Amino acid sequence: MRVAFDAMGVRIAGRNLVGPVSFVAEAGEFVALVGPNGSGKSTILKTLYRAMQATTGTVRLGSDLLAELSPRAAAQRLAVLTQEHGSDFDFTVLDVVSAGLTPRKRMFQTDTREDRDLIAGTLARVGMAEHAQRSFCTLSGGEKQRVMLAAALVQQPRVLILDEPTNHLDIATQLEVLDLVASLGITVLAALHDLNLAAAYCDRVYMIKNGLLVGGGTPAEVFRSELVAEVFGVAVRIGENPATGRTHLFFSSSPN
Repeated sequence: MRVAFDAMGVRIAGRNLVGPVSFVAEAGEFVALVGPNGSGKSTILKTLYRAMQATTGTVRLGSDLLAELSPRAAAQRLAVLTQEHGSDFDFTVLDVVSAGLTPRKRMFQTDTREDRDLIAGTLARVGMAEHAQRSFCTLSGGEKQRVMLAAALVQQPRVLILDEPTNHLDIATQLEVLDLVASLGITVLAALHDLNLAAAYCDRVYMIKNGLLVGGGTPAEVFRSELVAEVFGVAVRIGENPATGRTHLFFSSSPN
């Protein structure tokens, strides 16, 4: 499903947090928003999953205006995985993942055989099938993130939002999560801190600085040494990952 931001902006208490920004994620693309801390990446994504409200411009899911969709209709099209989630609730892994079915069920409707098969298959896909009866709060950070990804996937979304989902994970778990996400074949929008992860996995990258779009295109088009140095304040040499042939960034000290 195509996602389009058109002159979208967010203003709170007289302060402009984001925008106006205009960009698209085409159906099936893996798209990254990159930028320094506080640049507005997460704010942009929050308008998409309705944790914040756009004050100017529009956001579209396919041909529909997001603002005109009911919360239930929006949740049937998109799901979100963030870097933080409640860890004190004493639910089992199975309970947490089952909750992902809520947007597609009527009130008090019980799980069907198809629902149970979907949950079991999704837990297997994220490598958590053997932990279905464990308490969520006993899991490691990486395990919790796998479970929350499973909960998002059972929604069967056409758009998946990753709001800085890998920041506190070890590198092996980061790669496993992003490998899985990249294999889904759906539209993915991700706020990522690690530029090399964005270069390795994403079809398109948008660079954000002070709430504004300063670059957009393929990783090779966006990750230019002068632009990265300007936005992030670091010296960088752009090369190629010999294993994948994709763009790779080699950082050194501040360019100033």
